[in-house]
Amino acid sequence: MVSLIQLEYIVAVDTYRHFATAAEKCFVTQPTLSMQIKKMEEDLGVVVFDRSKQPVVPTDVGKLIIEQARNTLRESSKIQDIVQQFQNNVTGELKVGIIPTLAPYLLPLFVGSFTREYPSIQLQVYELLTEEIIDHLQKDLLDVGLLVTPLREKGMVEKPIFYEEIMVYTSKDHPILTNQQLRPKDIASEELWMLNDGHCFYNQVANLCGYQEQAQKQQTFNYRSGSLETLKKMVEVEGGFTLLPELATLDLPTGKQAQIRRFDPEKPLREVSLVYVRNFAKIKLLDLLFEHIAQNIPQDMHNKDKGKVTEWR
Repeated sequence: MVSLIQLEYIVAVDTYRHFATAAEKCFVTQPTLSMQIKKMEEDLGVVVFDRSKQPVVPTDVGKLIIEQARNTLRESSKIQDIVQQFQNNVTGELKVGIIPTLAPYLLPLFVGSFTREYPSIQLQVYELLTEEIIDHLQKDLLDVGLLVTPLREKGMVEKPIFYEEIMVYTSKDHPILTNQQLRPKDIASEELWMLNDGHCFYNQVANLCGYQEQAQKQQTFNYRSGSLETLKKMVEVEGGFTLLPELATLDLPTGKQAQIRRFDPEKPLREVSLVYVRNFAKIKLLDLLFEHIAQNIPQDMHNKDKGKVTEWR
C-alpha cells in the first residue's frame, strides 16, 4: 500500500530534482527518503526515477505516478480545509506569485488592509515572471498566482478579478496626443519603448500593435527594460512613447495625466486573474483574497464590456 509520506517524497524529488535537497525540504535524512521511495518502487514493480542522470529525472511511468501523487496530496489537504471551514476558522498560509508589471501597482492597494483584516493568514508574496509562476503552481511551491490571462493552461483555473485598459504614455506635446482616432497599429514605430521579451505585457503590446523587431533596427540606441517605471523615465528624457496598463497610470502626477492617450474607438484591455491548480485546497482563503482585491480596485475596472481583452499567448 502506497503511503501519503511516500507520495510526498517522490513529489519533493520531482520538484527539486535532487534527493538530498528533497530530504532537507521534507525534514528527513536522505537515507530515510531514499529507502521509502525504493520500497514504493519495489511494491509497485516500477522505477519512478532514473537515477543515472543528473539532475535526477522521472521515468515515463514515473511522470504519470508523480502527477497522480500531486493530485492525491492536494485532495488529502482538503480535509483540513473542510475542518477549518466548519469551525469558521480563517487561518493558514497563502503563497502568492505576482508578475512584475502588476506588483508595484496592485500590491499597495490590498496587501496592508488584507493582512490587517485577516491577521491569522500568513501571506507570502513572490514576484516572478508568468512562466515561473505557472511552474511553481504545478509543483505546489505556490498556492495562487496573480497573472494576466487568458492562459489556457491545462489543469488550471482562471478567476478574472478586473480589466485594466492598456494606454499610451507619451512625451510632452507628442503628435499622438492630438490623434483623433488612435488605433493600435498607429504606435508600431521606432519611437515605442518596450519591455524585455519574457514579460507577458511585452507579448500583449506586440500582439496589439503588430510590432515587428525590424521597427527598431534603424535606431542607434535600442533599449529594452524589465520595469515599466524605467520606460516612463525614458519617455520623459528621450521622447517617444510607451504602453502602460491602467494601474500603472493611477499614481501619475496631475501634470503627467495629460500625457496619457486612450485608444479609440476600441479600448484594449488586460484581464487580471487569480490562477490556481484545479484541485486547490485552500478555497476559503482564495475567496477572501479575491473579494478583498476586487473591493480595492477602481469600480470601472470590473467592467469587461468597456473594451476588448488583448491576448498575449
